[in-house]
Amino acid sequence: MATQKIVRMNLGQLVVAGLVSFLTLGLSTSCGGDDTEEGACSTKDNKGCSGGQVCREGKDGRAACFCSPDTREGCPEGLECANTPNGDPGCYCSLENDTGCDAAKVCEEVPGATPTCFPPVTLGGQVFDLATKAAIADAHVVARDANFAAASGVAITDPMGHYTLEVPTKRKPDGTLLTNQITLRADAAGYVTFPTAPRLALPIEVSQAMGSPPHLESSATDVGMLALESSAGLGTVTGKVLAKRPAGTLIVAGGAIKAGGGASGVSDIDGTYTVFNVPAGSITVRGYKQGLQLDKATATVTAGATAEGVDLKEIGAAIAVVSGNVEIVNPGKGKDTSVILVVDETFIPNAARGEAPPGLRAYPVSGAFQFTDVPDGNYVVLAAFENDFLVRDPDTSIGGTDIVHIVVSGKDVPVSQSFKVTGALDVVSPDKEAVVSGVPKFVWGDDSGENHYEVRVYDAFGTKVWEKTDVPGVSGSMTVTVDYGGPALKSGMLYQFRATSIKQGGAPIAITEDLRGVFLYK
Repeated sequence: MATQKIVRMNLGQLVVAGLVSFLTLGLSTSCGGDDTEEGACSTKDNKGCSGGQVCREGKDGRAACFCSPDTREGCPEGLECANTPNGDPGCYCSLENDTGCDAAKVCEEVPGATPTCFPPVTLGGQVFDLATKAAIADAHVVARDANFAAASGVAITDPMGHYTLEVPTKRKPDGTLLTNQITLRADAAGYVTFPTAPRLALPIEVSQAMGSPPHLESSATDVGMLALESSAGLGTVTGKVLAKRPAGTLIVAGGAIKAGGGASGVSDIDGTYTVFNVPAGSITVRGYKQGLQLDKATATVTAGATAEGVDLKEIGAAIAVVSGNVEIVNPGKGKDTSVILVVDETFIPNAARGEAPPGLRAYPVSGAFQFTDVPDGNYVVLAAFENDFLVRDPDTSIGGTDIVHIVVSGKDVPVSQSFKVTGALDVVSPDKEAVVSGVPKFVWGDDSGENHYEVRVYDAFGTKVWEKTDVPGVSGSMTVTVDYGGPALKSGMLYQFRATSIKQGGAPIAITEDLRGVFLYK
């Protein structure tokens, strides 16, 4: 299979190639100093050590110069200082920057041991137009973990839409792959970011990779993308996150666009980023990552062109804490839920969706929640957003059911409102992007306390295309069924139906989940 780029970007390979034999450097040396034995450094004032090393007593009881795990300094370029399980600090390959290994290997975590160089694990697949099946070239693909943090570098598809992506995976000392479940994100010019709610990315178990080096391809590694309704008036912004640890930063440019999900991108391991589909004009660009405070930048975007060199500089550490509480009532099948912070610029109220920066997801939550090291910005706090049999309580006649917007500006933000969460109406069909033709038939579980139901259908851009607000309640049946009665649906378009149960008096009491009821019409 043709590929354009194998991505994990071994940034230090040019300068540290051949250093593999030195990966267990302890960098303990006899240094000579004041008030110590001859040939030893001084633990009192650190005299006798240089290059970021510190003087300390080693396991043998003698003072010596070691690299510093706290500052991660004192190692040759490309290597990083870390504590060993049962010994003195040493210099090893860098997990976050993926340096310190030769060109054929990558740095991987070995639980209970030190980072080690292994042959890389790769995913392969194709990015294509969901409606036409045409290949999409120059799409950017990145792996993400359960907390929306980037778990890889960024791969770029070739002219046939193919990509190969290196995914860091924990190993046993003998190289055996350990469990590692990820999902994929894809961005491309003229296309809605995948996955944009209500779409879901299928989980991929990376440890199923086979061969030497290990490689995995499956239906879950192929990505079908939905074309924007129009790409007129949109351009591209590129630049670099200038920070010590820039990988995976969420970049937002120009705020939300009609297509949904906002104009956003993810920075690569070296900090480079690309944001597609940015509205033309003078645009503010911001970066968001837990623990990282970045200065904003301004870009002048021209339709059909790329604004280059829009760099975001690190200006300090993000230290704010956002805390609150979730109250779960009548949970049904649900138990614990999740809470996420969504960047307000990307939030689309009609669909109650947006982009969450890496690390700003709390799970499992059944009461109090907390986000630490939150960067400055405007956010929307969303509870029960994922498929967990729970939803934000829709009953507007009680408190704790409003969408909450917060502003973080270097200080802790306690969310005074308690989020009420309740059991969801069960979606029966269609669901999980099932292919539907003819007249769609919507089926969901009955809510025993309803007076009647409301059902609405939205397209993938969050636009409401049809609603029926007088669906009678049912008696003696476990499900409710309604035939679609709106305008003709477009072939190749994704849709979602949402059902709401209404109690006597008109207040809603339960709804279907945010990411359920999605179908592809053909």
